[in-house]
Amino acid sequence: MTPSIRGGRIEQVGTPMELYERPATPFVAGFIGSPRMNLFEGDLAREMGCEVYGIRPEHLEVSETDGRWTGRVRHVERLGADTILHLEVEALGPLLARVDGSRTFNPGQTVHATPNTDKEFKY
Repeated sequence: MTPSIRGGRIEQVGTPMELYERPATPFVAGFIGSPRMNLFEGDLAREMGCEVYGIRPEHLEVSETDGRWTGRVRHVERLGADTILHLEVEALGPLLARVDGSRTFNPGQTVHATPNTDKEFKY
């Protein structure tokens, strides 16, 4: 079992995959996984019926034509099998998305991101 510790206090105990798949707190959600989970408070969280809304970069569907949130590609990290997109979404701010490495995106490009609602976290 792996503990997730913050400031000397255990936040959650479980296997690495349990912590990744079912993080008990926003701290654990943001601590486990690379890149870290997208976490939002404020208007988006309230709209989603929670205080903190989280979605992992790999649980976003990115489209060039339509989606829930519209943003601009700020930076592209090509990692081979995967590509990390650093997006700037007007309604949210920075958003990270992990897409298949064979897909091509360019800085400045407008894209649309839609969260997989089966994989979102609400705290």
